[in-house]
Amino acid sequence: MEPDYFHAMYAVDPDPWGFRSRWYERRKYAITLAALPRARYRSTFEPGCSIGVLTEQLARRTERLLACDLVPAAVDQARVRLAASGSGAEVEVRRWDLRDPWPHGSFDLVVISEVLYYLEADEAEAFMRRVSEHLDEDGHVLVCHWRPVVPEYPLTGDKAQQIARSTTGLVRLGGYEDDDFCLDVLGREGQLSVACVEGLS
Repeated sequence: MEPDYFHAMYAVDPDPWGFRSRWYERRKYAITLAALPRARYRSTFEPGCSIGVLTEQLARRTERLLACDLVPAAVDQARVRLAASGSGAEVEVRRWDLRDPWPHGSFDLVVISEVLYYLEADEAEAFMRRVSEHLDEDGHVLVCHWRPVVPEYPLTGDKAQQIARSTTGLVRLGGYEDDDFCLDVLGREGQLSVACVEGLS
């Protein structure tokens, strides 16, 4: 989708999707955080962070966090929110488009929350290949999308999830699904479950 679509959304409402107010969003964030297989991560990347509501919660689970969004107004809000969060993480919020060159370095957590369906299918596939290429061997990718059809989006949420699950080098480790959204946790083949890591099975 063209950047003007998102600029127009934030011009009308500083929180156009109700990230701060809707129970749907609060519930989804709680499920997202609970689905992460590890309590703490070394380096997290969140593309499409919007105003930083989920970002603030991710910052409590990681040592370093890079959060990016296309819209300067959203980036500004996220920076203010993260500066006041007191998470203790090393946080950088910057402007970045999903089609831009990938940020330097690798990550052990990439959180793709409701952004992949803004790309055409070939762009989404290329983006997920870059995710896999920049993911640490013990890393996780969390992908979550709204399932009802939005006519102006290039992809449905289910198609976005299917593309993510089909990425070479990644396998599905777990997830959650209901009528509203679908969430997948991806990683390298052979990773141990949470119970196995803690010696419970």
